[in-house]
Amino acid sequence: MTTLFFFILGLLLLIWGAEWMVRGSIRLAARLGISPLIIGLTVVAFGTSSPELAVVLRSSLIGSADISIGNVVGSNIFNVLIVLGASAVVAPLTVSGQLIRSDVPVMILASFATFLFCLDGRLSTTDAVVLVLCGGLYVFWLIRASKKQNRVNSLELPSKALSSRQSSSLLPQIGLVIFGIFLLAVGAKWLVDSAMVFAQVLGVSELVVGLTIVAGGTSLPEVATSVLAAFKGERDLAVGNVVGSNLFNIFLVLGVAGIISPGGIPVSPAAIYFDFPVMLAVAVACLPIFFTGNVISRWEGAVFLGYYVAYALYLFLASSDHDALASIYSTVMLLFVLPITALTLAVVTWRAIRRQQTRI
Repeated sequence: MTTLFFFILGLLLLIWGAEWMVRGSIRLAARLGISPLIIGLTVVAFGTSSPELAVVLRSSLIGSADISIGNVVGSNIFNVLIVLGASAVVAPLTVSGQLIRSDVPVMILASFATFLFCLDGRLSTTDAVVLVLCGGLYVFWLIRASKKQNRVNSLELPSKALSSRQSSSLLPQIGLVIFGIFLLAVGAKWLVDSAMVFAQVLGVSELVVGLTIVAGGTSLPEVATSVLAAFKGERDLAVGNVVGSNLFNIFLVLGVAGIISPGGIPVSPAAIYFDFPVMLAVAVACLPIFFTGNVISRWEGAVFLGYYVAYALYLFLASSDHDALASIYSTVMLLFVLPITALTLAVVTWRAIRRQQTRI
């Protein structure tokens, strides 16, 4: 009963924290003249990635490598399939041109680079340093782009509006964001600790726990934040939060964990040959989806949700060596799901190309 109590309380704190963070971030963006997309890619993404950072640092220090790797890889898969999927089901998401041109390709490259780093069975300290440096360059580029946009906005705004905006205190908005981050971190900790107890009862491996229950628990801030932002009409914030969180998970969370772990982080063959390719495939799948009129529709969001259910089901069936994995499940995936997926992506890409040719 105590575990169930903290599980529910953690979930409530995540919802409340998301409410305060979205509210503070929107107001902060308005005061600073920064677009919600940049706020979502930086402040909100970093804040909602703090539970992943806490869990990965703790598991790395105690030598639980599978939890560390599983949490980051699983969170990135969860963010795209569940967070974007659920947000799109709530309200079709308009995708910014900046995300398509730069941020999503950076996410794909970061996912691919991390996969290459781990092919030898270990994320070395050198690899981790490279990830952190790339993360620093990415944040520097975002800040620079934000300042340029801010200068343009300042030229376009009337002087009276500018003076009003500059005279407004930023402390209340910053306080809202910090308070939201605090609630998110505490709520995620209680929820994940409770979920770990439930996972032990199920008797699954640490990697599966990290990829599903821990990843899902630490990604609930992204779920609450993005879904709430989509509901409030801040769709740039909803999409930017997912992409930014994935980049922070790779650059900062995994990078810092690899630096503090003696000799780096060992990576299991199961993660290398299945879960990392799934993470990369999910990132690549965003491009054709995003290109279709710069909108993630409700049906595409529903497809994302369905794919995560299939992925999680596979993990649990494989972990328990269930007979259904080799018979029913594999047959359905090979004969129906994968061909339909390939056909859907091909049609979506073809339509996007035709639309671009028509515009030209």
